[in-house]
Amino acid sequence: MGKGSSLPESIRVIQFTTLENRTQRVQVEQRFSEAIARELASRGRFKVQSGGDGADAELSGTVLAFDLYPVAFDSQGRATDYQVRVTARVALKALPDGKAIWENPAFTFRDNYQFSETAASYADLENNAIDRVADRFAQSLVTSMLEGF
Repeated sequence: MGKGSSLPESIRVIQFTTLENRTQRVQVEQRFSEAIARELASRGRFKVQSGGDGADAELSGTVLAFDLYPVAFDSQGRATDYQVRVTARVALKALPDGKAIWENPAFTFRDNYQFSETAASYADLENNAIDRVADRFAQSLVTSMLEGF
């Protein structure tokens, strides 16, 4: 992923707390929030913090949907590959005025996921899928935000 940015140079410290979760998936917001904070910090330019003191901007959002769809099956009709679709409402606002710098009311991320033979249940499958796509979701979201698309 690129390291460039169309954000104003004055944005260096970003206040970011855990995303809100509007899905039925337990802790999906925790996993995705951790991945977003790591991705922002990895870009080198930004410091990410939970408090507002000294922050230039606030990143906030809500995970609206997390869906897992079977897309390939084995000879016995069991799903072997899934598509994961995550939809989130995300906004980056300047501080202290709250003016929107970037926002997407329905940021959608899709990725294919191969079923792990070790997943004992559908819940295990979902948890494994969340973990596996969190970093790619964060990369895609941060790239979209930084490049202004």
